[in-house]
Amino acid sequence: MTLSVVILSRDSEATIGATLASAARVSDDIHVVDSGSGDTTLAIVKSAGAQPYHHEFQHYGKQRNFAIETLPMRHPWELHLDADERLSDPLVAAILKLKESGFAGPAVGYFIPRLTMFLGRPIRHGGMYPIWHMRLFKRGHGRCEDRRYDQHFYVDGPTGRLPYPMIDDVRMKLSEWTARHNRWADAEAEELSAGNAGIGVIVPKLTGGTPVQRKRALRAGYNGAPRFLRAFLLFFYRYVLRLGFLDGKPGLIFFVLQTFWFRFLVDAKLYEQENRKQ
Repeated sequence: MTLSVVILSRDSEATIGATLASAARVSDDIHVVDSGSGDTTLAIVKSAGAQPYHHEFQHYGKQRNFAIETLPMRHPWELHLDADERLSDPLVAAILKLKESGFAGPAVGYFIPRLTMFLGRPIRHGGMYPIWHMRLFKRGHGRCEDRRYDQHFYVDGPTGRLPYPMIDDVRMKLSEWTARHNRWADAEAEELSAGNAGIGVIVPKLTGGTPVQRKRALRAGYNGAPRFLRAFLLFFYRYVLRLGFLDGKPGLIFFVLQTFWFRFLVDAKLYEQENRKQ
């Protein structure tokens, strides 16, 4: 079928069934890298006929590169997903069309937009859609940045775009969702304090370049803004200027927690680290 799929999982019983079902529409070779699920995730994986693997979690970059380097994928193209990301119907059709053409054309990788579903509602405003990710690429041409936070795949040749979304269906409880953001805040604060936030294979470009290069350039600008104040400004930009309020109560909760609280928490952890060194 020319395409293998890799899925990362941990305690993903609420979503991985839908992810596996959508992956099976484009591939007969599905691999799941699990980092220690204690729920029924692995049972769901096995019942779907996918191949499970265990790899201790350090960060997403290492998980993804472990998959690229180690898994016995049978096909020359690979699609990478998280356990809460499923392919929309139009995206399935676009991938099948690519497969029918034998992936004709010069591209060795394709960017796919991600649409977040939060508390049952799509988050379409606030600059949250489309957010482009390199997830589909030819074997031997793609890797993931080895960073603790904000890692992206990159390829060594021409790229294309598939205009239809993968759905990031956030179904975990808010207690787990905020706990994960707390861990991600630790990782980003450590990178920022070590001066590594701008270090990566993907070179920032504000104009031209790929969507990820532009995103990386905007992140560099944010990192140069005054601490604490920047979290308020980002929330105002996304929720008010970019119309995040149109996403209703789920949007309010999402932007307060993911945009303001999370970014403010990173700054608070940086402040805490600096005080400890004094």
